[in-house]
Parts: sequence; C-alpha cells; structure tokens
Amino acid sequence: VLVPIAKAQAFRNLFFVVSGAITRDMAAMKVLVPIAEDSEEIETACITDTLVRAGAAVTVASVSGDLQVKMSRGLKIVADCKIDDCADKEWDAIACPGGMPGAERLRDCKVLEELLKKQAAAAKVTAAVCASPAVIFASQGLLPGKAVCYPAPKFLEILGDKLVPDTPTVMDGHIITGTGPGTSLQFALKIVEKLYGKEKAEELAKGMLTTTA
Repeated sequence: VLVPIAKAQAFRNLFFVVSGAITRDMAAMKVLVPIAEDSEEIETACITDTLVRAGAAVTVASVSGDLQVKMSRGLKIVADCKIDDCADKEWDAIACPGGMPGAERLRDCKVLEELLKKQAAAAKVTAAVCASPAVIFASQGLLPGKAVCYPAPKFLEILGDKLVPDTPTVMDGHIITGTGPGTSLQFALKIVEKLYGKEKAEELAKGMLTTTA
C-alpha cells in the first residue's frame, strides 16, 4: 500500500512521463514527401523510413489525384493524403524523390510548386534527389549555388557550374540535393543532419549499417 508521499511521488513521475511524451510528440518535425505516378520507389522509401527513424512525422502526399500511386518500377504506394490537403500547412522539410517522368509530374503540380517556393523563401529544408534537382528545382528557381543530381547528361547540363562532382549529396544552406537511388540513404541522412544534428544522423547511420556523407 502506498503512503501519501509515495503516492504523490508516483503521480509526479507519471506526470513527467506523460507530459514528456506529449512534448516530444508536439515537437516532432513535420516532413512532406510528395509522390506522383512514376516517382522512384527506393528514394521514396529511404526518405520516409529514415526520417521516421529520426522521430519526424512524415506525410506522403499524392499529386496524382488518387491515393494509390504506381511508382517507376511498378510498386504501388498508398499515400497518406492528397497534395491539396497539405497546401495550408507548415513543414519543417519537404523532400522530393526523383524518377522519370515522376519528377516532371511533381514539377507540374502547382500546389507543390507553391509549397516549395514558400518553403525555400522561409529558409526551411527544401530537398530533392535524382532527377528532381534538375527537373523541379532548376525550373522553379530553387537551385542553390552548389548541388548534385542524377548523372545523366541532360540533367548535368542543367546544373552546369553549380554541380559538385563525385559527391552523393550536397547541403547548401537549407537546400539539400542528392544523386539517386543508391545514395538516397545518404541523402535522407543529410536531411536528418539538418533537422536534428550531425550526431543524430551518425547514430541512425550506424544502426542502419551505412554511413553519412
């Protein structure tokens, strides 16, 4: 049987546990991952999985009209919502997967374009991998001074002298870019580094049996 003092201590402990959990939940970083028909599934999975592991609240949003989206290699992903549902919300990061013509479909979505421009104007994390730095960011005036993309000649030409050679991912201020499917874990970990710090990114990388870049 608990005496009154012990009861009070137990209640305080419970309060701090519960309130701590609520605080952590309230403080969760909000990350938007838009997808379209023919977006790249490896990149999408790496971004969402890694950011969830970091503690972020990740929302996958379809720009294609339907929640179920067929990705570039035929994998079907069910989005959390449609992009229109995300228009009036604030995001700590927006990360665009690549894949073709998925990147073009993301580029052509006006709601996403407005979200990306608003995000970049607020100096909040704005990220793209594979074809998307060249296809989306370049066309919307979002490319920073230094960037990378999938090493196809047509994309490299678009980046021009902004290209950083032989690098899987680049962070230039609040803009993060990556090269493709095989380096998308490093790309996602770079987003973690920007949101949560280098130590958190390295901790996650170790647990995932990979490295940061």
